[in-house]
This record gives sequence, C-alpha cells and structure tokens, in this order.
Amino acid sequence: MLKEFIRKLGIMNCIMLLVVLSIIIVSEVLFLSGNKLDAIFIAFWAPTILGFMIYFKMNE
Repeated sequence: MLKEFIRKLGIMNCIMLLVVLSIIIVSEVLFLSGNKLDAIFIAFWAPTILGFMIYFKMNE
C-alpha cells in the first residue's frame, strides 16, 4: 500500500511532504517552548512549499 502511494505520488513529492511535515513539527516545538514569533514564521513555510508543489505539478 505504501509502495503504491509512493509510486503514484512520485519520490520527490513524498520527500517534499516529509519536509513539510518536519517543518510543522519544528514549528509546534518552537511554539510550545515559548518562541512564538519564530514558530509563526516557520509555520508559513509549509503552505508555501505545498503551493510551489501544486504549481510545479500543474505545469508538468
């Protein structure tokens, strides 16, 4: 099931989704540790990366 998902999505997109997930986790850790402005700044990276992924996927 996981191999089929990776094959359909593509290896590079799976890597980028893992990067987005790690950005969200880092942002949550920063927020909970008290660095709220840093967490908000880093949290904006995730939708930006997802937006670029969608844009480049549409232009293929």
